[in-house]
Amino acid sequence: MAEAGFDLCGIARARHLGEQATRLSEWLDKGYDSGLSYMHRNVDKRLDPALLYEGAESVIVCAANYKNESWDQQSSINPRISSYAITQDYHTSLKDGLNIVLARLKEEYPDLRGRCFTDSAPVLEKSWAIETGLGWRGKNSLIVTPRYGSFIFLGEIIIDAEADIYDHPFTDDFCGTCTACMDACPNKAIVRPYVIDTSRCISRLTTERLPEGETTATGTHGWIFGCDICQSVCPHNRRTPHTDNPVFKPFLKPADCGKEFWDNLDRIEFDNLCGTTPMARTGFENIKKRAANFFADTASQDED
Repeated sequence: MAEAGFDLCGIARARHLGEQATRLSEWLDKGYDSGLSYMHRNVDKRLDPALLYEGAESVIVCAANYKNESWDQQSSINPRISSYAITQDYHTSLKDGLNIVLARLKEEYPDLRGRCFTDSAPVLEKSWAIETGLGWRGKNSLIVTPRYGSFIFLGEIIIDAEADIYDHPFTDDFCGTCTACMDACPNKAIVRPYVIDTSRCISRLTTERLPEGETTATGTHGWIFGCDICQSVCPHNRRTPHTDNPVFKPFLKPADCGKEFWDNLDRIEFDNLCGTTPMARTGFENIKKRAANFFADTASQDED
């Protein structure tokens, strides 16, 4: 598992997650998806892996620790970027690792068949992470693991074979009475424990492309891509180890990227530096606009 880039792995029997139906329906009905239309599609497949992959018998969940030094080194004088966004795009790295794991399984069991998934597919990956015993759902809705906290990426393999032994679901909740993540979110996006209104979430506001004519989204609090606030204050992340996986080594240090850096950054340099990171999704022009707006707002506040 380590050679494929994963730090944790668990397996559960494939089943219909009927207990999640009401929770998902209520979240969608309240509009907390904030226009993410794909969340309304394939709801039946999200709840039942057998509809996503014919013959599904078992769900394997793999987790990779991506915590790097930038998560707690953000600057108030320079634009902020989530620590996951300054490394190689996890969709690519996770899929590569999952394919390695599946290939190894097929070598051992030639008749086995399976399919790999990342969060771009309709899989309730956080629910399956709990099912496979990897961790619990934190009040910020992220999975928190005892060993690596919440700075983890999740990937799944659905296979058509039963396992000899299945992992037990994670039944503890070590958040207790702590509300650090809820208290720290400046937009109060965590409307109640475990429930996120994505229309207020800084990460949601900064990862989508800007509408035509707009230069920035409101309520981003200095972040130009993603957000680490709720994770940075979580007690379970304070002493967790940094990743030693070179795939998740940061390409830049946002705290050191000042106005001169962003003013001089051209498209070629952006593509060379960030072309394989999640920031490529938002695009060069949007990132430049957000950085320019950050410095304009900062200058305006200084004048006031």
